[in-house]
Amino acid sequence: MKIIGLLLVPLTSMVVLWGVITAVTATESLELREYKTLWTNLRHPAYKLINELQQERLVSAKHLRHMAAQTAVEAQRSRTDAAEDTFRRLSDNSKDRSEEIRTQVNAVYTQLNRLDVIRGEIDTSLSDRLHAVESYDAIVDELFGLHRRVALIDDIPIYEQSRVNIDMSYAKELLTREQAIALGPTTAAERRMFTQIVGNRRFLVDQALGELDPPLRDPQVALITSAAYQRMRMMEDQIISGRSPRDWLSVTEELAETFQAAQMRASTNLNERADPVADQVLSRAFMLAGTALVLVIVSIVFSLRMGNRLSRELGALRLAALEVAQERLPHVVGKLRRGERVELPEVSVASTTVEIDDVGQAFSTVQQTAVEAAIGQARLNEGVGHVFRNLARRSQTLLHRQRIQLEDMQHRATDPDALEDLFKLDHLTTRMRRHAEGLIILSGATPGRGWSRPVPLLDVARGAAAEVEDYPRVTVEPMSGQRLAGPVVGDVIHLVAELIENATVYSPVHTQVIVRGEEAARGFVFEVEDRGLGMSAEVLAELNERLASPPEFDLADSDRLGLFVVSRLAARHDIRVTLRGSPYGGTTAIVLIPAEHVADPDPEPHVKEPARPMRVVRSE
Repeated sequence: MKIIGLLLVPLTSMVVLWGVITAVTATESLELREYKTLWTNLRHPAYKLINELQQERLVSAKHLRHMAAQTAVEAQRSRTDAAEDTFRRLSDNSKDRSEEIRTQVNAVYTQLNRLDVIRGEIDTSLSDRLHAVESYDAIVDELFGLHRRVALIDDIPIYEQSRVNIDMSYAKELLTREQAIALGPTTAAERRMFTQIVGNRRFLVDQALGELDPPLRDPQVALITSAAYQRMRMMEDQIISGRSPRDWLSVTEELAETFQAAQMRASTNLNERADPVADQVLSRAFMLAGTALVLVIVSIVFSLRMGNRLSRELGALRLAALEVAQERLPHVVGKLRRGERVELPEVSVASTTVEIDDVGQAFSTVQQTAVEAAIGQARLNEGVGHVFRNLARRSQTLLHRQRIQLEDMQHRATDPDALEDLFKLDHLTTRMRRHAEGLIILSGATPGRGWSRPVPLLDVARGAAAEVEDYPRVTVEPMSGQRLAGPVVGDVIHLVAELIENATVYSPVHTQVIVRGEEAARGFVFEVEDRGLGMSAEVLAELNERLASPPEFDLADSDRLGLFVVSRLAARHDIRVTLRGSPYGGTTAIVLIPAEHVADPDPEPHVKEPARPMRVVRSE
């Protein structure tokens, strides 16, 4: 999962990048197509409304000069209202495309709402000619502001030509303003405004002609260089000087219509240019997105295949390593401990990755090294065992000869003090024999001491107590007459003696160690109870675990040789040894001897036990 996670990070980044590229290119195409929608719903009806407002401004100027009847004014106002209704209806479909467009359209609505006020002032003669013209100018200026706001497009050539074309349209608007002001004799204020409008229009025309591309510039140049346009310029100079040309209205009306037709053709041409560009951008977007998608898919497939292959190889390596650690090595080590021959196959991991193959070889090397170390340890343990066994056998031989001499000396001794010393030496020899047997047990061999006939379990307990240094503190309580099978007697005496000695060592010298025995449902139970300081629950649990499952003998753990000997002897005869807390605060060792090692009491009559418990009984 970590490998796949690492692969998913760049793959996810690639997918996100592909999505961003596709979205950006597709958005460009949609914005170019939206340009046509905005032309249909905003700019084209705005141009028509501007044209009708220009006509209404001219008719109103004529009416204020008493050159037009009220019926003509009303007729033009009706056409303006129809164009306004069309603009409001269509603009409502597209004004929410952006916050800027919505703000500009609302500004146009605000100016159009003043139209009734302007008309009322004209009808009641509350507005002079100049004020009426300026009122209409404010409405038209907001409409041209909408043109400039909507003309924004990501295609730079189309945007530049659209901006210049709007300037040319505004130049035509300035021409209609001149036309409305100079219908007849003008006042000084009217001439000042007329002069400003003329200068602005000429500047816009001169600047725009240099920026238009040939298809759009040629019709404009033909118009500017026409005889009618030159005649109009002469008339403008005359009006600025204070005269009133007679043919001013007819000349400007013809030029205004020509200007209007040229601007509409140019706007339509620019609108049609956006479609091929949008198609080209969309095609480029599809091609780029398709190529990127193919690359992303190829990358995903390749990455997932590589990731799956690495995952499989690492999984096989993991299983091989776990098999070596949990099954193969423990099995090999167990066979080595039992002295069996082992064959060690190599760790084989089918991999095409050099690093994983190297790790597999390293595991084989580690396995070989571990087995060699186990072999060396087994040989060392075997050598130590031989040393223990040889030393113990030699000690047993010497101790046996020593006991024979002690028995002979005891038979010939007559001095009570000398006899007591001989008994102490005999007891010391017995303890030394037990320690020699402990070495034999540590070496893995079986001590030679044994009995051919069953021995009463009471004698077994007394014999175990006799092999302890501090035997006067040991009290063996009377117990039932069950007997212990002869082959097991020596090991059980050694086991119980180790437990009794441990109890005497770890309890105060003034306290007693009690040895009890009684028949149980599954055999016979010895209890060895001391009254020492006891042990914590954790230590008891650890020791019980070691008694239940004897570990390998560790030369470094020499402080617990007795515990190791007890666990070995118990495991050899399926005897269960358990430690638990004593009610007196010390520790109680419970030894459960299986029923197959316990025989019924001897049918012959037993000698009555003395009233005082016997402390020591020595047995062969």
